Amino acid sequence: MTHAPALDGRADPEPRHGPVKAPRPAGPKQRRRRENLAGYLFMSPWIAGFLLLTAGPMVASLYFAFTDYNLFDAPRWIGLDNFSEMFGDPRWRHSVRITLWYVVVGTPIKLIAALGVALLLAQKRRGQAFYRAAFYAPSLIGASVSIAIVWKAIFSDDAVVDRTQQFFGIDAGGWTGDPELIIYSLVALTVWQFGAPMVIFLAGLKQVPRELYEAADVDGAGKLRQFWNITLPMISPVLFFNVLLETIHSFQIFSS
Repeated sequence: MTHAPALDGRADPEPRHGPVKAPRPAGPKQRRRRENLAGYLFMSPWIAGFLLLTAGPMVASLYFAFTDYNLFDAPRWIGLDNFSEMFGDPRWRHSVRITLWYVVVGTPIKLIAALGVALLLAQKRRGQAFYRAAFYAPSLIGASVSIAIVWKAIFSDDAVVDRTQQFFGIDAGGWTGDPELIIYSLVALTVWQFGAPMVIFLAGLKQVPRELYEAADVDGAGKLRQFWNITLPMISPVLFFNVLLETIHSFQIFSS
């Protein structure tokens, strides 16, 4: 490009400024920082709820456990007195014994029932959708008022269970009124609601390769041996998850 001569006959000098520099692209650290900021923004409602509704009450409860506090007076620090009083209370020891019995007895029975039904539903049969819904329904309606009335009609005094015991000459006592028998009613109610672990077991059984069973059939392995050497090891992560989940749920049952 040529420049027009100046008035004094000399040509205009070339412009002194250099080429315009393009903006530098963001580096990996800047991109990572932006992504982290966006993630924290999306997580902020959950973090705020966790701090206000979970972490805060937990810390406050831990502090109040070492104080004498009745909601009206200021908390007074008493150290481990509350814990020593609790551990020395026979009612606390009785509740711990009942809870452990409930967990040790109820959880295995519930998981065995769930796994057994899941094994049946994993086979290709007609009406699978209906049976899955039917076995899962107790988990949805187990805590409803109507079901509570039905269970009361079964286990209350002079009800179905008592009359059955009387028919066979067994001494009948109120299952819901006897402190030693009501725990069996609670276990039966818990085992009846095995729909959730059944669905989890069924999902795990669907992931077991069919080729393993076909190879076992060729080798002459029976159904029991296939279950012990193929099915159980392959669904062991699912089994561990169900055991952990149901154990936690069983420990929380008396507070629900």
